Amino acid sequence: MNKKNLSDIYKNIDDLLKRKEKVIVAIEGNSAAGKSTLAYLISYVYDCNIFHMDDYFLRPELKTQERMQEVGGNVDYVRFKDEVVTGINSRNSFSYRPYDCKQMKLKEPILVEPKKLNIIEGSYSMHPTLANNYDLKIFLQIGKKEQKTRILKRNGELMYQRYIEEWIPKENSYFLEFNIKEKCDMVF
Repeated sequence: MNKKNLSDIYKNIDDLLKRKEKVIVAIEGNSAAGKSTLAYLISYVYDCNIFHMDDYFLRPELKTQERMQEVGGNVDYVRFKDEVVTGINSRNSFSYRPYDCKQMKLKEPILVEPKKLNIIEGSYSMHPTLANNYDLKIFLQIGKKEQKTRILKRNGELMYQRYIEEWIPKENSYFLEFNIKEKCDMVF
């Protein structure tokens, strides 16, 4: 992400904040493309809430054969919409419970105070059940070589294999099935 791209994003956010009482920005894209980093860069400039789609991967008891065959079905978009999107739209304090994939349980509730700007970052943030709730949609893409380098550095060889064999193919199917990149306002 270069300075010009960041400047364009900030300009779009500034314009939205001038016109709207509440702004929700989605940051979607490939694994290791920089979604979380971009969310944090935005948070250095703006007072905002950040929500991570990684906190909403499907819990084991919901992983039915039918659900796992559904494109984008490996994320709990129903719970995300009920907890986070509904909470943001209420403009009141609310709480949500992130799911810890390693411990396979919901964590303690996190209390959220309403803020004018809210960032939703992560793959599957543009799921069709969620996409029309956003004011700005950003898609980040990355080349395969750089993606591999970043995943290996961040997650190690064992997890990289899981990304290659499972998670990246699921993301790619989701991007294609729902035309995610084409539905975004900004693509980098």
